[in-house]
Amino acid sequence: MTGLRLFRVDGGSAEEVVGSEVELERHLQTLIEQNMDTMLSVRFLASEYSTGPVHGGRIDSLGLDEDGSPVVVEFTDRG
Repeated sequence: MTGLRLFRVDGGSAEEVVGSEVELERHLQTLIEQNMDTMLSVRFLASEYSTGPVHGGRIDSLGLDEDGSPVVVEFTDRG
């Protein structure tokens, strides 16, 4: 797996954070989950949440927004 690139978003424009690569998706996922409230105004609920036997999948990160609506965060490596 190649490193994931990080970006700083300000005023609608994105700029790559030079020299900062996250080598593993899991590291980035953990970082975001630990700071989900600050970064996204989302209360973190669960990591790798099962979608049940019918769908057989997992949600990377699950949270609730300010209105109590579910928020699903999926991480991908586009390499």
